[in-house]
Amino acid sequence: MAQAYKAETDSGGSEPERPGSRLRRLAGGWRGDPGIWRRGLVTAGCAVLVGLVMLLHAQIPNGVGNLGSLTETFLPWLGVFVPVLLVVAVVRKSATALIALLLPVCAWFSAFGGLMTDKSGSGGDLTVATHNVNADNSDPSGTARDVAASGADVIALEELTSAAVPTYEKALASTYKYHSVQGTVGVWSKYPLSGTKPVDIKLGWTRALRTTVDTPKGEVAVYVAHLPSVRVKLDAGFTAGQRDDSADALGRAIRHESISRVVLLGDLNGTMNDRALNAVTSQMRSTQGAAGDGFGFSWPASFPMARIDQIMVKGVEPVASWTLPETSSDHLPVAASVDL
Repeated sequence: MAQAYKAETDSGGSEPERPGSRLRRLAGGWRGDPGIWRRGLVTAGCAVLVGLVMLLHAQIPNGVGNLGSLTETFLPWLGVFVPVLLVVAVVRKSATALIALLLPVCAWFSAFGGLMTDKSGSGGDLTVATHNVNADNSDPSGTARDVAASGADVIALEELTSAAVPTYEKALASTYKYHSVQGTVGVWSKYPLSGTKPVDIKLGWTRALRTTVDTPKGEVAVYVAHLPSVRVKLDAGFTAGQRDDSADALGRAIRHESISRVVLLGDLNGTMNDRALNAVTSQMRSTQGAAGDGFGFSWPASFPMARIDQIMVKGVEPVASWTLPETSSDHLPVAASVDL
């Protein structure tokens, strides 16, 4: 057999390429290229910039167009630049760019690597869900049934219109004996409610409420909130001033809550990374971060890019957190189970 192989190669046949030979040849070509350190400096600079933004996003000022909050809202998406820059570095045969890419890679995994593992458990004493149903929802009855199908013990709905409230009440009545609607937000519960009242979040109309849910394992204070919307405008940047003021007011209300176990449900129009929500996020835990699987993006429903619909807790232990299937709203519903 060896003689046949020798005869084949002697007669002009090509020797089959051995595994790894192409990689070694490529590496050898790079070693013999004196420009691998000089090429790709712009690519390396872009990699360093992306890494520094991820590491130092808290230092980006909000004084000009709320640029810091805008960056923090979509911070995970900065990781998209890494594979793009990697391809450019390889094509350019730039060792400098490849080394520089270690900075954004390490920064991204340091900030978001924990979200890539499934931390969800089973069971839980209380299951809750929240959904911005959209004021222009074409199928409120179907949306209500879809959210109720999650099996949640407590459901919060935001962006309710006076015309649609009776439809939601009718669709949920058989499963949820207790409910209250305050302004444009509402709460439906399988357990008795008490002490329900609006929460002033400095808007001039009601978009937040507080209630006590009497569960079989004791009282839980539940807050439902829909913070003002934010916009990105060319002339004004990230217009989030009204939302920021409302977040501060909501944070004060939760801080003065007398019940130790607190659950916040709602559309906060901001992510956990956004410093402007610090009055709330500094004293509560995100169920998605503690017991979820992935980022749990909830908006827009057609192509979720940010988790602005939040379930946050204080004094209880998150067990699992997940997003629900799309409804007729432009948001995805989110749900979580907690141990009391």
